[in-house]
Amino acid sequence: MTEVEVPPRPLAERLRDTRAKLAGDIDLWVATAGPTGGVHLVPLSYCWDGSAFLISTPRSSVTARNLLADNRVRLSLGPTRDVVIVDGTAAAVEIADLGAEVGDAFARRTGFDPRELDETYQYFLIRPQRIQAWREANELRGRILMRDGRWLG
Repeated sequence: MTEVEVPPRPLAERLRDTRAKLAGDIDLWVATAGPTGGVHLVPLSYCWDGSAFLISTPRSSVTARNLLADNRVRLSLGPTRDVVIVDGTAAAVEIADLGAEVGDAFARRTGFDPRELDETYQYFLIRPQRIQAWREANELRGRILMRDGRWLG
């Protein structure tokens, strides 16, 4: 069978597809590193408000400990042939400071409400600094869609 090469998407299409993925997906991979926890990768649900991701994880988890020690984080969405990679910074948000509206939006979007659990959960607001997206090797050039927290194009 002959493989048909699909041309790379232009920037406007890639931006549109990436924004749709950020708004439409519910789960992503969260990669963190810490002085005692080492490198850690975990799938988590998220809520995207158009400019930042909100995630929540048990405060005692390696992910939370890593983010509290080092706010750098890498997120990944989608399969390997339609991937979005986000490098960002995380800020801890206490449940008391979250606000009912934001907490309710997170619960609706993700299907679970950490505020109702017995275990203490920590929320993190992740602001993207760099976003990359590509489908095939021919899209590696031009894969950067956000630089220094600003969308290109």
